[in-house]
Amino acid sequence: MNTPSPAQCPFRAGGQPPAPVRHPVGAWPPGPPSGLTGWSLLARMARDLPAALARWRQDYGDLVHLRMWPEHQLVVADPQLVRELLVTHHEALIRWERGIGIFSYLQGNSVLIAEAPQWAAKRHALQPAFAPKAVKAFVPTIAAAAGKAMEAWQAAAAVPIESHLTALTMDVIMRMMFSSEIGDEARSMEAAVHAALVEGNAEMFWPASWPDWMPWKRRKRKVRAQLTGLVERQVQSRLALPLDAWPADLLSRLLELHRADGQAWPLDAVRDECMTAFLAGHETTAASLTWWAWCMASNPAAQEEARQEVASVLQGRTPGDEDLPALGYLAQTLDETMRLYPAAPVLMSRRSTREITLGGWTVPTGTMFMIPVFLMHQDPRWFPEPQAFRPGRFAADAPAIPRGAFMPFGTGPRVCLGQHLALMEMTVVAAMLLQRFVLSVPAGQAAPQPVLNISMRPGTPLCLALASSAA
Repeated sequence: MNTPSPAQCPFRAGGQPPAPVRHPVGAWPPGPPSGLTGWSLLARMARDLPAALARWRQDYGDLVHLRMWPEHQLVVADPQLVRELLVTHHEALIRWERGIGIFSYLQGNSVLIAEAPQWAAKRHALQPAFAPKAVKAFVPTIAAAAGKAMEAWQAAAAVPIESHLTALTMDVIMRMMFSSEIGDEARSMEAAVHAALVEGNAEMFWPASWPDWMPWKRRKRKVRAQLTGLVERQVQSRLALPLDAWPADLLSRLLELHRADGQAWPLDAVRDECMTAFLAGHETTAASLTWWAWCMASNPAAQEEARQEVASVLQGRTPGDEDLPALGYLAQTLDETMRLYPAAPVLMSRRSTREITLGGWTVPTGTMFMIPVFLMHQDPRWFPEPQAFRPGRFAADAPAIPRGAFMPFGTGPRVCLGQHLALMEMTVVAAMLLQRFVLSVPAGQAAPQPVLNISMRPGTPLCLALASSAA
C-alpha cells in the first residue's frame, strides 16, 4: 500500500502543523516503479543524481520511497521531517556504510568517519578549536593569506577565479593547521583533490569496489600518496621541533591530545584528523566562494551594494573579527549563494538502527535515508522564485525562513564542525576581493552548469573577468 505523502506547506501561519496521518505498519510512501531489482533507479541516479531526485520529488512528494534491492531508501525533502530525522532520531541513525568506507580510504577513522562513542569523544575533543570565539583568532591568518594571494592576481578579461580561490583556501587551511603555506604544491593538490572527489563519487553508485591494487587504479593510488604525503611531512616536521617551539595551530592541538593520551589519540588518529581538516576545510569553502564569485559577476547591482558596504565599514583597512558583524549585506550574498549552490547538495545518507516513526510512517530497522538539501533550498514554498539571486531573503526584516529549509552545513549533532570557521573565512575573503576587484562575466560566456562530485562545482573550471576596483 502506497499513500501519497503530503506536498503542502507544513509550516502554517499562526499555528502548529497538523498531526501527520498514521499509516499502517508495512506501508511505504509513494515512489517510482522499481521493476524486478530497482537497479535502474540506481543507474538513473548515477547519471544525474540532482535531476533524478528533483523529478521524483515533483512526481511523488516530499517523502519518496526507492526500492533498490536489497535496500529500502527514503528521500526526505521536507524541512520539518529532515529535522525530525537528524535531530529527534539522531541516536537511531548511522551513516551509510558504503559511503563511509569510500571516505575512509583517505580519512581513516576521523571525526567525519567515526560512529557512536568514538565519534562523540572525537567531537568533544575537537569542538573547542572550532567554537565561534576560538575561530576569531584566525581572522589575521585568513586575511594574510588572502592579501598575499590577491597581490598576485592580475586583472584580465578571463581569469581562472575558481583555481585562484581553491589555491587560496588551501593556503588558509595550511596556515591554520600547520603554520605553513601551500606554495608551489597548490596546483598539484588541487588536481589531486578533484580526482579523489570524482573517483569517490563514481564509486558511490557501485555496491563494491575493485581492490585498489588493480592496474587501472594507479591514479587513485597516486592521489592518495600525494595527499597523505602532504600531511605526513607536516606531522614529522612538527615532531622534530622541541615542544617549546611548537606554534599554536591545529596540528599542535592534535599532538597535545596525542601526548596526553596516546591510546585514545595515536599518531594515526592525528593524521586522520589532519587529512579531514585539509580536505573538508578547503573544498566546500572554495566551492562556495567560486559560486559566490559567479553570483556577484552575474548580478552587478548586488555586487556594487556589497562593495559599498565593505568600503563604508572597512574604510580601506584589512577586515578584523570585530568588523564582520557589520558586513550584513555581504553575509546575505553568501547565504543566498549557498542556498542556490550548496557545496554539499546531498548529505551523507543515513541508515536506521531501529524502527522509527517519521511523518506518520513506521520505518523498519535498516532503512536508508537520503537528504537532498538542494531541493529544500530551491523549493518555492520556502523561497519564492527560487532560481533568482535575492540576498534580501536573508535580511533581518525579511519574512522568516522555516526552520530547516536552509541548512548548508547540515543540522543536528553532526552539523559541520567547521561551519563558523567557513563562514568567517568566506566573509573575510569576499570582503577583501571586493576591496580590490570588480567581477564580471566574460563576453559570450554561458552560466556554469553545476556538477556533483560529492561537492558541487562548475562543470568546467570557472573563469571571470577581473578589473581593479580603483579603475
